[in-house]
Amino acid sequence: MTARAQSVENQPSAGRVTTLGVGGVTMVADLSGALFWEEQSLLVVSDLHLEKGSSFAARGVLLPPYDTVATLGRLAAVIARHDPRMVIALGDSFHDRDAHGRLSAPDRGTIAALQARRDWIWISGNHDPALPSDLGGVVAHEVAIGPIAFRHEPTGAVGEIAGHLHPKARVTRRGRSMERRCFACDGERAVMPAFGAYAGGLSIRNIPDARLHGACARRQQAALDRRIAVLLSAGPLIVSRTRCSVS
Repeated sequence: MTARAQSVENQPSAGRVTTLGVGGVTMVADLSGALFWEEQSLLVVSDLHLEKGSSFAARGVLLPPYDTVATLGRLAAVIARHDPRMVIALGDSFHDRDAHGRLSAPDRGTIAALQARRDWIWISGNHDPALPSDLGGVVAHEVAIGPIAFRHEPTGAVGEIAGHLHPKARVTRRGRSMERRCFACDGERAVMPAFGAYAGGLSIRNIPDARLHGACARRQQAALDRRIAVLLSAGPLIVSRTRCSVS
């Protein structure tokens, strides 16, 4: 891939966005890790993994128990920035089947406040295949709006926006490198970064091509195909198409 790394560290929050095209639809790629489809007033996030900290604690791995608060705080900020009429959470919103039962009362209140006066769709994921009905909003396996299909696990279909894979990328420029979660998109389909505070990442070089880019992708070790745009999220970089190396 050829790309240009642009620092936005000192720019206002309005400058921390760029656009991403999927299946003929242009969306705003917010550097929080969310997508905003302005025409539909639709905000999309993926892989919140709420209550991951408490899930690990139950298995004896003690992590600071603040991931849900941090994730919901970031979600509240991006919702305030775009004020969407609809929010789609693309699966694995909860880290395990019982995570929703471990939500604190304040965290439940935060979710209810974020859902107020807007439509909310929970897409089921592999971590949370059976979401309860008392969370507010609507539960679905996948949703199609116009030419775009929203689902948790990518299939490589044209017009698909999915999550699940937690893509990340390392950008090297002038002898320095930075690794961040990223959006991965070839213009026909996209995989979103994980939004959750404790969600990990998988290098885009290690993601099966057919799941990430469909039939048009080819693996390259030295560089990614020029048709693929990688937008680093949750950090001070936008990656667009002039020169630097991405791994």
